[in-house]
Amino acid sequence: MYENEIYSDSDVQNRRSETDRAESPVSGSYSTYQTNGVFYGADTQSGGNGNTADRKKKKKEKREPKKGGGFFRKLMVSLSLGLCFGLFAGFGFYAVQRGTGQLEANLQTLTDQQEESQRETGENGTIHTIRPTDTSDAAGTKIIQVDASEIVRKVMPAMVSIVNNYTVVSSYWGRPYSEQEAASGSGIIVAENDDSLLIVTNNHVVEGTDNLTVTFVDGTEAEAVIKGLDSDMDLAVIAVPLDNLSQDTKNAIAIATLGDSDELEMGEPVIAVGNALGYGQSVTGGMVSALARELTFDDGSKGTFIQTDAAINPGNSGGALLNLKGEVIGINSSKIGGTYVEGMGYAIPITAASPIIADLMERETRTVKVDDSERGYMGIELQSVTDDVALMFDMPKGAFVYSVEDGLAADRAGLQRGDVIVKFDGQKISDKNDLLDTIQYYKAGETVVVTVERLEDSEYVSYDLEVTLGEMP
Repeated sequence: MYENEIYSDSDVQNRRSETDRAESPVSGSYSTYQTNGVFYGADTQSGGNGNTADRKKKKKEKREPKKGGGFFRKLMVSLSLGLCFGLFAGFGFYAVQRGTGQLEANLQTLTDQQEESQRETGENGTIHTIRPTDTSDAAGTKIIQVDASEIVRKVMPAMVSIVNNYTVVSSYWGRPYSEQEAASGSGIIVAENDDSLLIVTNNHVVEGTDNLTVTFVDGTEAEAVIKGLDSDMDLAVIAVPLDNLSQDTKNAIAIATLGDSDELEMGEPVIAVGNALGYGQSVTGGMVSALARELTFDDGSKGTFIQTDAAINPGNSGGALLNLKGEVIGINSSKIGGTYVEGMGYAIPITAASPIIADLMERETRTVKVDDSERGYMGIELQSVTDDVALMFDMPKGAFVYSVEDGLAADRAGLQRGDVIVKFDGQKISDKNDLLDTIQYYKAGETVVVTVERLEDSEYVSYDLEVTLGEMP
């Protein structure tokens, strides 16, 4: 085409038609117009941009079907069919078991198993039902709460409260003076002989007593005396004369059942009963936190105990730690751990304590302290052999004889300076206080057997010496 070539109107129309057919193979139109003899083209389709390839691409996209819809429809159909199959199968299984009576049998077996797991057999075949309640805390942790009311009703008649009245001697500006004090504790009725009711408690509950008052489950009180002490194990047995008890009190009280602490397991529920803070009998619950927990005390002595998170406070000492059968599996002691910890209480395992309790119960009961003017006298000066001293010098624990007065009872019996008294009249002596407390019940003129350990050729040899107590100078 020449730049200055002129066309007629008919030629323009013909050329426009040819251009439309050549440039617009798809729907739409292509317009031409002339400016200064030059033809220009424009797409007249709505929204067009004059690009033919783009228009083809959009058409193609419109014709392509959407992918993915078929897969989800198939998935939903499969799930629906599976659900229907499961429902029909379950209904069929239920109908078969219902028709044959098997469903009722299975339900009865499950019920019997649950009831059996919730029952505990008590003394004389009595069945005590334990009703656990399942709850959950905010974190979803499962908590099992045990209804211990029946257990407590069973064991409470065997529990007593103890008040120890003692004298404190102090010095004020060089002048000695004394005052009366009282401390509270707990005890467990463990036996009865021909003339006394026997109660076990902690040694520190009755230590240094002037007199002991025992309160029973019915609220009545009676005086008690010390029958035997073991300071190493912190155990004591006290006796209440049966003549001091009314028939109603005898009918109200009971003797505790001792269990086997060797069978305990960590996490097992336990119940602590005792005269907490001297307010009267109270009950706390928890679990066994640790077994055979070995502890070392300030004086260097050691012991092995049951650890529990049941609250054991002052006044609980000497009380019972119980299992869910209502058996005593430990003797609580608030002395261990003191007030410096929370959630950590300790008890003396009953299996370890039982032989000592049996020995203490066999001691002759000394019911009355002897007046100072009649009290027996040995004529010796004493010092205590603590665990630290015993370990350092490889010597036995007891009352160390620091000096012997010439011509008096101990000298006549053959005691020597350096002897360690370990027994007095068959009762174990752990330090000089044990001996001083024990001799208060013996009159001048009585003869007792005193066991001493004597150092010979680098070894301690045991001797039993008969001592006839003299008069107090």
